[in-house]
Amino acid sequence: MGIFPRFGSWISKNSQQPLIEAESKGSENVESKSVSEKETNNNAPANKKKEEYGYDEKEEMRQHILWHEEEKKHPWPHPPPKVKVTTKKGVYHMNLEVTVGAAPELTFLWLTDPWGSSFLDEKKWRDLMKNKKRKVLTEDGPRRVIKVEKAVVHDFFSLTTIPIPLHLIVEENEKDLTGKYKKERVIFMKVFEGNYKVEPIYVDQERLCKKRLPKSREEYNKCSGGRGKIASKLTVNQYFEPYPPFNLPPLSWYIRGNTIKTSKNLLKALQNTAKSIRTVELPEDYKEFRAKMNSKNNTNSILY
Repeated sequence: MGIFPRFGSWISKNSQQPLIEAESKGSENVESKSVSEKETNNNAPANKKKEEYGYDEKEEMRQHILWHEEEKKHPWPHPPPKVKVTTKKGVYHMNLEVTVGAAPELTFLWLTDPWGSSFLDEKKWRDLMKNKKRKVLTEDGPRRVIKVEKAVVHDFFSLTTIPIPLHLIVEENEKDLTGKYKKERVIFMKVFEGNYKVEPIYVDQERLCKKRLPKSREEYNKCSGGRGKIASKLTVNQYFEPYPPFNLPPLSWYIRGNTIKTSKNLLKALQNTAKSIRTVELPEDYKEFRAKMNSKNNTNSILY
């Protein structure tokens, strides 16, 4: 799957109920299917599910075109992620909030991208997080539970780069655009779990909707005449606690600071991915769709 639906040629490439526990040790050595296998085998069901979950291809195309055209006139600002860290009984709680200049469904796609190339460090041209293995444990409609092995880049005192392995059980919900995860095995960490949620931001509501501020996407499309951009608000809650003796200063200070730094870098990379998508040249079918959008005779049938 490409990083953006229908943009595969541009770049190749990522609550309340408890997560399903990891499989028994006996299944540890079972090789998971490759991402290409999973996608090939599930193409038809995936397309059907997207329709059931409210996925709208025309809406996706329209949003991208709106963002693409606006980026030329008024580039979307990249406010840095907001981070708040508290500690309770030795467990750190890191709350992160960031805005992304892309529609929520697209932002969620990048977060769950099997290839993980949504987190590209453009300065050093490297992936900050890679997916090594991925195995779907259960799938029920828009909700799936996945066993994943990731590697996150760690710069050790700017001297060398060390990949930190993360073995996680992840639950994703395509309909609610939410996810949660917990560790199966993470080096140095006694506790490592969290959750995330992607919510819409109606960017042009005050300009296009005036006093009728929308309460839903349908209302927003109506009052903006289908010309309102939708951005994303991503909220992440990360909980972590190092094993002894790494939970004691000065080691705990280093781990805490580096965890915060790494998380912020991943979110900044996500913002940069959105910027790259907004500035890349539109494919021909998008250009054709834009021409229809701008045609007075076809505007109503295209937008609604």
